[in-house]
Amino acid sequence: MRAILTLCLLAAATPAAAQSRCVPPVPSAEPLAEAPLVPGYEDDAPRTPTPLSDLAGDSPWLPRFAAAADALLAALRSGDVARWQPLLGGPWLGAADARAVEALLADPCGAFAPLFAGETPPTRRILGWSVPASYSATERAEIAARPEAEALVCWSAHPPAEAVWPRTAAEADNAPDRPYGCARIAYSLREGSPQWRAFIETPPTGF
Repeated sequence: MRAILTLCLLAAATPAAAQSRCVPPVPSAEPLAEAPLVPGYEDDAPRTPTPLSDLAGDSPWLPRFAAAADALLAALRSGDVARWQPLLGGPWLGAADARAVEALLADPCGAFAPLFAGETPPTRRILGWSVPASYSATERAEIAARPEAEALVCWSAHPPAEAVWPRTAAEADNAPDRPYGCARIAYSLREGSPQWRAFIETPPTGF
């Protein structure tokens, strides 16, 4: 009897068993609208979701975001608050926000659980916000010349051919039923030294 109980406990402790017990939440009636992170946005303008697109392969920001994403994922997978909290703002990360992130990372039914379950590195995409077609060449050049940039980094436990990704920032909310986990990374080259900070959204709100 004791042996059977031990086997049951071991089975319940595995990530696969934990995932099988997860029940997707009931979706909300109306998704939250988000403002595009591009200049010229007006509060009274229609809140059309800004589509996400892959960061250009020749973008000088791509290797910076890739390195930051690698460091962030390693810290998150460690489960050590002392490793990931400094990357999420350190003393500027509120206590309530820190607890929410910690709960999200530890949730066996959370968006990040499949990413931590296996030994194989998850599939990754680095996404940026598409600039509206109405922007002029001058406006596009001004955006490209800025010393700071933001990107969404998302990971999936599925292979590239099977992975599903967010289409807008509102879908990068790390809800339990999402087949990916995401973080927003803000990167700055101001004051002569590269600096970045990550933001992990916790359900039920989006970026």
